[in-house]
Order: sequence, then C-alpha cells, then structure tokens
Amino acid sequence: MYSFSYKKSKFFYICFSLFWFLLLFVFTNTGFSLEKKWINHIGIEFILVQPGSFIMGSPEDELYRDKNEVQHKVNITKAFYLQTTEVTLKQWRSVMGHKLFGRKKGKDNFPVTRVSFYDSEDFIEKLNKLNKLDKGRYRLPTEEEWEYACRAGTTTAYSWGETIDCSKAMYQNNKKKASDCVMFYKSMRLNPDMPAPVKSFEPNPWGFYDMHGNVWEWCSDKYREYKSSGTNTLKAATRIKRGGSWYKYGIYLRSANRAYAHPSAKFKTTGFRVVYEAE
Repeated sequence: MYSFSYKKSKFFYICFSLFWFLLLFVFTNTGFSLEKKWINHIGIEFILVQPGSFIMGSPEDELYRDKNEVQHKVNITKAFYLQTTEVTLKQWRSVMGHKLFGRKKGKDNFPVTRVSFYDSEDFIEKLNKLNKLDKGRYRLPTEEEWEYACRAGTTTAYSWGETIDCSKAMYQNNKKKASDCVMFYKSMRLNPDMPAPVKSFEPNPWGFYDMHGNVWEWCSDKYREYKSSGTNTLKAATRIKRGGSWYKYGIYLRSANRAYAHPSAKFKTTGFRVVYEAE
C-alpha cells in the first residue's frame, strides 16, 4: 500500500515538474514572457516585436515602385525589441559624451544625424558596455526586421494607406530642393531644412514613430538584390538605409523603398534606431 502511494505521488510530481518546464520553455522561446514595452537605463524606449511572417517588397502595380523591390515571403523567427524612435541627440550624448570637436548640435529631442554606419556601431558598442544590469545586447535592425516593423501588419505603400500627405510624416521640408510641405510644417511650428523632433507625427499601428520620413535609418545589412529564392549579394562596400527623410520626396518614404550608402558616409539626412535582444 505504501509503495503504491509513493509511486503514485512520484508520478504526479514528475508530471507537474514537466508541465512547468514545458510552460517555461514555450514562454521563453515565443517572447510571451517579455514585457510589451521596455525603457532602458538611459531612457531609450522599446516595443516588443513578436515573430511572424510577411511579404517583403512591393507589388508590381505599386506607384513609383523600384525594380529592386521584388516581393518575397520573410519569416521573422525570434522576438526582438525595436526602439520606438530614432536615436535622439540626448541619447547620443548620454552614451558618447560631449566632445569638444565634432560634437552634435541641436535640441535633445531631435534625431541624431551626420552619423555613419560605423558611428552607429560605435554607439551600440559603448551602449552594450554600459549595459551592466541586463543580459541582452543592442544592435542595428536587419533590413527584414526594419520593414516588418515599418509595415506593422499592413500591405499598402505606407503603413496608413496608399498615398501620402504632409500631415502624415516629415518629407519635402527643403526650401531649395523639395518645398511642398514647408508651409504646412511651419503651421506646426517646425523649422524648414531640418528634421522634426521625434514623435512629431502619429506612430504606425505597432507604435513606432518616424518609420516613414524624418531621417533615413541605417540597417545592418549590405545591399542585396532580392531573388525569388532569397537574396543575392550585390554591393559589398555598402549598408542599407531605410525610411526616407525630410530632404526630398514622399515616394522615398514607402515601406518597400530601399537605399544604400558607403558605411563611412555621413549625411544630414541620416540617423538610426536600435534593436535590443533580450536573453
């Protein structure tokens, strides 16, 4: 009798332990155990992006489509945190300090610009060294992750629909090159010939700001031509930029639009945002 009760209790104990082990495994590997929003020690805000699939690129009938936007299915297999905005000047200074020469000028809530791909990598390296409390790591988003978060479940040219106007995002704020939106932004008390403070426009459906416009954003990838079976390396000495900017036209703000530059290039139209991988 005693032996039977002992074996029965041991069996239930093993089953109970196995249940909680499997539950922990599922939560750890699906991202469900992670907080939906998270703010790090220097005030960078992140939103959790869950795994999923989407069609990357644009349909052949999309207006102003480029031939390098061939549609193909992409699977995002691991959850990640993406910064809600571009890296701001305040965040840049918190990590990089105030240098006497080459210091970044501007108000705290503007996106940092004139940063090369290498500069963004230096920022991330220092941010990871400061990251003593958390076990994860920071990095740039891949091009696939960037478009996945930009689209936020949508399939249209922009995350809000097929067309764009000055109320949706920051673009054509250039008095000499492309000035269609200058007067509208002045009514918003935004200055011409420069980007806007982050969060000046509505976020996309997943809560990310300025995925369309304001400043181009570096991604970690080298430029590759899409192929139906994947991607193929084209230009080794390049890095992808996404999102368009304040400088020129709205067509560059489309979710599928692609651009690239030499990784050492510094433009007044280009910044970046970071990914945080929780462990």
